[in-house]
Amino acid sequence: MKVAFFDTKPYDVPGFTKYAQDAGIEIKFLETKLNEDTASLANGFDCVCIFVNDVANAAVVEKLYAGGVRMIALRCAGFNNVDTRACFGKIHVFRVPAYSPYAVAEHAMALLLGVNRHIHKAYLRTREFNFSLNGLTGFDLYGKTVGVIGTGKIGRIFADICKGFGMKVLAYDKFPNPASGLEYVELPEIFAKSDVISLHCPLTEETHHLINDEAVEQMKKGVVIINTSRGALIDTDALINGIKVEIIGGACLDVYEEEADLFYEDMSGHIVQDDKLVRLMAMPNVIVTSHQAFLTQEALDNIANTTVSNMRKFASGEPSPETEVCYHCSRKDDCRKERHQKCF
Repeated sequence: MKVAFFDTKPYDVPGFTKYAQDAGIEIKFLETKLNEDTASLANGFDCVCIFVNDVANAAVVEKLYAGGVRMIALRCAGFNNVDTRACFGKIHVFRVPAYSPYAVAEHAMALLLGVNRHIHKAYLRTREFNFSLNGLTGFDLYGKTVGVIGTGKIGRIFADICKGFGMKVLAYDKFPNPASGLEYVELPEIFAKSDVISLHCPLTEETHHLINDEAVEQMKKGVVIINTSRGALIDTDALINGIKVEIIGGACLDVYEEEADLFYEDMSGHIVQDDKLVRLMAMPNVIVTSHQAFLTQEALDNIANTTVSNMRKFASGEPSPETEVCYHCSRKDDCRKERHQKCF
């Protein structure tokens, strides 16, 4: 199998090289992102390996298919950047559903602790030998209520971490997990009662701008919002307005809805043209990290191992229903994936 690996970063290469060599897979590492202009670079390859800011819309899918690509291997859990309907019957799509839920959940808590106790501000002060405590007051997490939206593996682990701090956990999920031991409520109750709200749900048409003006108006004054999932779960204008009127007391963002041309790149020598992001980063109660919640040694190794395993199984004709993305085809009563077969 020959693989065109898009949006390569230095930390990707060692793990993928190791596992690919063991599996007899040839990888060409490309720094460019996948989009309509670069899809032709995959001509003659069997598979493209992509990440969160690569684009595989219908036009890209057609170009990939025409060039011989029959597999898209996502090295992440989310697949909102892939038009799966356009892929159905042409290109199989695989993902890494659980590379390290601990990495993301722990980063979410790190962001919460950082913004609450003003660690970022204190660090900059003490670097200049300013040891004043003015403006650094936070609040105890103990006894506070956290609303966890999305209770997959990451959401459940984050809830467990919060319980360790003595927090009360309320949860919302379109498909509640009765074995989770969580107290499920509807979104209005999450908004009204939570001192902290953390987002751990996928980005779909239904969850796009889940946090909007209407949601913010229902929130408890001073709420801290954490997003380590997908940027477009939050309407940025609503977030900024909520901070301005002091309903939102803090924001912890590892993702941003217009991050594609910014995150993972060194923009320190450029004038950033995104006024909303610049405005957010200028606010003292906002912490932005560049989609790094996944970035641990364990997660990188699991991502490389699972992704290459997906490639190897596909090349050998072996089905992998636990990692192949569901295309929501019309065969509801005869789902090949449920019968542990390839979807088509």
